[in-house]
Amino acid sequence: MRKWTPAVSTSSTGRYAHVLADLIGQLGQPRFTSALLEGLNPVVPAASFSIYQTGHSCVPQLFMSGSFGVPDTTRDCWRAYLSGPYLSDQTLVSERAGDSTPLLCHITAQEVPVQHRARVYEAHGVAERVSVVQQTGASLLALNFYRHQHQRPFSDQQVAGFADMAPALLALAKKHIALSSPPQAADPIAAWQQRLRQLNPALTPRELDVCARLLTGMTQDGIASDLGLSLPSVKTYRNRAFARLGIHFRNELFAMLLRAPAAPPAN
Repeated sequence: MRKWTPAVSTSSTGRYAHVLADLIGQLGQPRFTSALLEGLNPVVPAASFSIYQTGHSCVPQLFMSGSFGVPDTTRDCWRAYLSGPYLSDQTLVSERAGDSTPLLCHITAQEVPVQHRARVYEAHGVAERVSVVQQTGASLLALNFYRHQHQRPFSDQQVAGFADMAPALLALAKKHIALSSPPQAADPIAAWQQRLRQLNPALTPRELDVCARLLTGMTQDGIASDLGLSLPSVKTYRNRAFARLGIHFRNELFAMLLRAPAAPPAN
């Protein structure tokens, strides 16, 4: 695995001007998703991509994803990622705490932790990834482009080409998300509580409090501190909530929420 920061180069931006110009023209439009993967394909021949946000201070969210030349399993990959691997994934995290400088990452499936590799990479034929990531506080925005097993490994030239384009791609993706996404709830815990109420109205306020915090990635010790409860009380509320929902583990809670449709926004 390799991590590094992109270099600023006006010549490289000019070299890929035609790709960037097409993407600029699609900002806020439905075709941006397909244009992003197709436009990048001559530079980095990825078969799929994803753009998502994770972190302890936000609700994990897949903003967009897609495939090129293969069946699209990117949403299945996202559900598998949230079923456990994302909670311990350090492959996209900068070693410099609090650094918001964009970070580049190149990693092969063999370098991915075992659970993550089995559930996401091996299960869906993914062999390699190049990413550009930006961390803001405790949340992380990642643009990932994946080579699949039927493709040749990314060459050094292709990885370098992606690195040249990465800062512009990151800026364009952020702008497209801002233009096309509905406003997100300012409080991620409140957002999860709302989803949980829709899923099972019988959940008590304390059960909602605990489950919502589990969904943001908080530990049980952290939940106890945040709510002013003892650790045994947190475990009791968790167990009662899981019993109502018919589940036993946190990853099942994630999967259940991902399968359940969100309620439409209020008029």
